[in-house]
Amino acid sequence: MSYNEKKVTIDLGGDLAPIELSTGKLAKQADGSVVLKQGDTMLLATVVSSREAKEGVDFLPLSVDYQEKYAATGRIPGGFLRREARLSDYEVLISRLVDRALRPLFPETYHADTQVMISLISADKDIMPDALAGLAASAALAVSDIPFNGPISEVRVAKIDGQLVINPRLSALANASLEFIVAGSAQDIVMVEGEANEISEAEMVEAIAFAHDAIKKQVAAQIELANLVGSTVKREFNHEPSNPELREAVYASTYDKVYAIAASASAKHDRSDKFAEIFEEFKTAFGEEVDDETKFLLKKYFHDVQYDAVRNLVLDEGKRLDGRDVRTVRPIWSEVDYLPAAHGSAVFTRGETQSLTSVTLGAKDDEQMIDGAFINGYNKFILHYNFPGFSTGEVRPNRGAGRREIGHGNLAMRSLKKVLPSDAENPYTIRIVSDILESNGSSSMATVCAGTLALLDAGVKLKAPVSGIAMGLITDEKTGKYAILSDILGDEDHLGDMDFKVTGTENGIVACQMDLKINGLKWEVLTQALDQAKEARLHILGEMKNTIAAPREDYKPHAPRIIQLTIDKEFIGAVIGPGGKIIQEMQRETGATISIEEVDNKGIVQIFADNKAAIDAATTRIKNIVARPEVGEIYEGKVKSIMNFGAFVEIMPGKDGLLHISEIDWKRLETMDGVLKEGDTVTVKLLDIDKQGKMKLSRKALLPRPPREDKPRQDQAPSADAPQA
Repeated sequence: MSYNEKKVTIDLGGDLAPIELSTGKLAKQADGSVVLKQGDTMLLATVVSSREAKEGVDFLPLSVDYQEKYAATGRIPGGFLRREARLSDYEVLISRLVDRALRPLFPETYHADTQVMISLISADKDIMPDALAGLAASAALAVSDIPFNGPISEVRVAKIDGQLVINPRLSALANASLEFIVAGSAQDIVMVEGEANEISEAEMVEAIAFAHDAIKKQVAAQIELANLVGSTVKREFNHEPSNPELREAVYASTYDKVYAIAASASAKHDRSDKFAEIFEEFKTAFGEEVDDETKFLLKKYFHDVQYDAVRNLVLDEGKRLDGRDVRTVRPIWSEVDYLPAAHGSAVFTRGETQSLTSVTLGAKDDEQMIDGAFINGYNKFILHYNFPGFSTGEVRPNRGAGRREIGHGNLAMRSLKKVLPSDAENPYTIRIVSDILESNGSSSMATVCAGTLALLDAGVKLKAPVSGIAMGLITDEKTGKYAILSDILGDEDHLGDMDFKVTGTENGIVACQMDLKINGLKWEVLTQALDQAKEARLHILGEMKNTIAAPREDYKPHAPRIIQLTIDKEFIGAVIGPGGKIIQEMQRETGATISIEEVDNKGIVQIFADNKAAIDAATTRIKNIVARPEVGEIYEGKVKSIMNFGAFVEIMPGKDGLLHISEIDWKRLETMDGVLKEGDTVTVKLLDIDKQGKMKLSRKALLPRPPREDKPRQDQAPSADAPQA
């Protein structure tokens, strides 16, 4: 059987193999299907979109799923079922990266159910698939007849040893001072996410521009592939009814009223209620007998009125929904040590957004196990973000963390991870939980600020405090006017053109996340947004310092303590014991939790307990196990066995020496009967260690030497003064 397979190749330079895009061989019943191959890494991307849209839908029902097949890395999944289950957080994050890059490029009136699926079907452990998933998905759209204003692509840009690199190897990323995933079309950037080591705004712009050059090459290759396939003509669609007369009537009747409410500087719920009143008042003029299409159009056109009124208010008057100008940050208050039983806690409130955040300090055993097809190992810094319905005044069932919660938590985690002390300075596993209690704009940035305060309250020695700010953008393509907004509200995010979150210390940027909803962001606008974000970020840091400026000198009294010991590799087995007998016995008898692992040919022992006595007891026992006996030292040992020539005495755990019968007492002992018995405690001195490591012990060396008895020698004549017989 022959296949009409088409291929194109992309060579981005560097030491990685070229990227190959092919179509026509696999998954041919999908609307679009592409296999991306680089080295041993292969991704299969498919896209399917319904021919008709559901009635009454005014948005794009797009789902993007990235999944890694365990067979791709030669592994069998863990768990009872031994099969791929729900998407891991890592897979969700990659799915979000692709979704955020694709979604803005679909036509606004295209509302058909659309599903993009990307599968990792083969993996090179040093080639990261997350930077290739967006390219594969866009290529699948490019070879389909689905309407799409692309192509787009994504790349990872990193600065390693002072040089910017595109899609570096996984092994090289440990030395990167910045790392961003950047997505864009040939003309514009649409999405940025990543982290950095306190870099400047100019350095960030330089990295994004460098990434865009590589994106342009990948976009050109997709266009070439689409031309080879002949898929340049897209399907026709008409998913949205229209009624120009009705639209004009809605605007004429409601625009001025909506503009007045927007300009009145009202609170979120008051404003929403007043907008709803305007809509209901207008809708009653149509009577109760209104068909479904008219109801749909009324809601759509009223939303358009709100969209235009809010944006025009900002562009024409420089005013915002809550009365602020474009640069002002909402009022801030914060408090630490709010939860008395937590190891660290903080409340951070900015305007109508509030986070209650806690810090828990745990042991080595509390580390999170990552069991993915591509990434597996352990994570000692965990951040969970919760967004309950009541935070926005809604009734919403609690079904666990969704993709939004995972994505927002990951951004906050990236930010705080950059300022944590090194593992040598911080032996704890740290878990942060941010519960959003109110939300009206950028709760993820509130999480960053609250997380910093809670860590300082817990006594974690951060390198520097971190704050975050969400920036917005309002543009008018016709006039060229634009406004950059600091600390955006929820409505400004929804009705605006950009959501740009930036976190950092006083020294520079540590993480960012940017999503654009428009085509085109001039570099000077991006630079201005970053400079304005820095101004806001530093203002927030100043407010945070008024609450707590530095880590507490010590951990809370009720916080657990960890002692970390480094021992020679040869003693790891002695500490663990056969079948774990020794370490389990120590944990049972002392009440401490003990973990041990080999790192760089050394044994790293962590002793974890909530009281000093338990730690001291476990520390002493481990030190005794790993201690090396020294000649001349005195030890209190336990008799382990009795022989006819002496006794074997354990002077340290697992270290026995011979106490010979001649070294027990100064007087001569004919037998060991009744002298010592097994289990007796005896104080001995270590006399010698021979080349075989055998130890010679003595008890008599610690006893007073008896006086000598002077007896005349038999060959010596009696003294003249001696009495005669």
